[in-house]
Amino acid sequence: MAKIILVGGGSASGKTYVLEKVIKQLGKDNVTHISIDDYYKKMDMPLEERRKVNFDHPKAFDWILLEEQLIKLKNDEEIEKPLYDYTISNRKIETEHIVPQKLILVEGIMALVNKKIRSLSDLNIFIDASRENRLVRRLKRDQLERARTFDSIVTQYFATVLPMYEEIIGPSKYYADIIINNDNQKNHSIEVLVSILQNYLK
Repeated sequence: MAKIILVGGGSASGKTYVLEKVIKQLGKDNVTHISIDDYYKKMDMPLEERRKVNFDHPKAFDWILLEEQLIKLKNDEEIEKPLYDYTISNRKIETEHIVPQKLILVEGIMALVNKKIRSLSDLNIFIDASRENRLVRRLKRDQLERARTFDSIVTQYFATVLPMYEEIIGPSKYYADIIINNDNQKNHSIEVLVSILQNYLK
């Protein structure tokens, strides 16, 4: 049976960066990487209306599908995972075929928020970073990778991203077994995390 590792943290806290480092050391053949962003609900509305949706609230996610597919992965069953397109703020038509490996790393801002999802987890991790670093990283990422304008990023950040972090995402670190600081400080947290996950592989 596969092990599920939940990795939460604020938007642009560096979850993907940390996991890329971890997966490189553990080996891709040992890890299945799932992004909870792919489980945003499909929305049948114009793009302008979709842009106004609060994507930092639990209601934006398809928790039923995520739970169903994580249970299958945990039981070593293959799935057809949805795919999300940030440039259109909606799901793609195509899906991605996922074959479970020994470790299922499930990453997203809401990874530790939902009780049913936490009940499937073998280890909970929270990636922490300062408000300032999260904003700077989000500005760079969303302009380069998600076709967003500077004004739209800043507006969204202060309208929904930051308030939802303070109300919902930040407090979810209470459920974390491990908290990793990712404020560009030199530390050994990634190495420690790799060591812990290697024990799960054994």
